[in-house]
Amino acid sequence: MKKYLNDEPSCAVDYAFRRIGGKYKGRILWYLHVNTILRYGELRKTLYDITPKMLTQTLRELEDDGLVNRKVYHEVPPKVEYSLTETGKELIPFIDYLKQWGDKQIAKENSK
Repeated sequence: MKKYLNDEPSCAVDYAFRRIGGKYKGRILWYLHVNTILRYGELRKTLYDITPKMLTQTLRELEDDGLVNRKVYHEVPPKVEYSLTETGKELIPFIDYLKQWGDKQIAKENSK
């Protein structure tokens, strides 16, 4: 018996979390907001717990979703810079709110 899974988002919340969900996407978006432009190596250092393969995959997904710009400079050695698109920038107030909530929860945990 074959099961057919519908890959379409079931609602707007599902759609949003498919774009920014996961362990690294929100952090990448936030760091690009804070720093405006980051190169691959700078992102790799900032996200110390990510493998190069996962970073590349996550950046491609963010780029495919229209949240991150990838600018390639044709020089040796190769230079690639990442920045937020206007759509990516629209997410920053929400990510900031989540950051504030997380800060409060961490403070509660630390005060126990």
